[in-house]
Amino acid sequence: MEIQEKVKFEEELDHSFLDEIKEKSFSEEISRCIQCGTCSSSCPMVTYMDYPPRKIIAMVKHGFKDEVLKSFTPWLCASCYSCQVRCPSDIKITDIMYTLKREAIEAKVYPAKFPIPALAQEMHKLIAKNGRNSELWVVVNMYLRLKNPFGPLKMTSTGLNLMKTGRLSLKKEKIKNRKQLHKLLKAVSEGAK
Repeated sequence: MEIQEKVKFEEELDHSFLDEIKEKSFSEEISRCIQCGTCSSSCPMVTYMDYPPRKIIAMVKHGFKDEVLKSFTPWLCASCYSCQVRCPSDIKITDIMYTLKREAIEAKVYPAKFPIPALAQEMHKLIAKNGRNSELWVVVNMYLRLKNPFGPLKMTSTGLNLMKTGRLSLKKEKIKNRKQLHKLLKAVSEGAK
């Protein structure tokens, strides 16, 4: 992906974006970022990102909402917590990345044909419905969502080996008391509104 630099005028910035992210990620300390670059130098995925974590934090702080939510960076976060552990300001960078993913999904601005958002959405759907994740069905649903039904065929040999060893099952796993789970999820979503 090629980064295109352009001028953004003050009135185009979303000054409420920082407060939204602080609240949703429970990361009040984001304001204390000193832009030291420790997060970016600790990140094993930084070479693949369009903006390093340090720049994402700066963009959040200054209201570049569209650019941040359309970025590949949150989707490439490996959730290894290296950045968070090493941050001298104790910023919950990984939690912020998860929040940015949720915001991008809600705003429907995540990168098209990118498997990670589709995987996250399908996993959420299965867990919300059944209380458990069934890996095979998450992958199948993800490829169907991406309109690539033949994608799993590339992984047939791996899938068969996983089935032989009992690591991958054809059955959809479910918890016993799904009604209780659905009540809990409904209460949480109503409480968030």
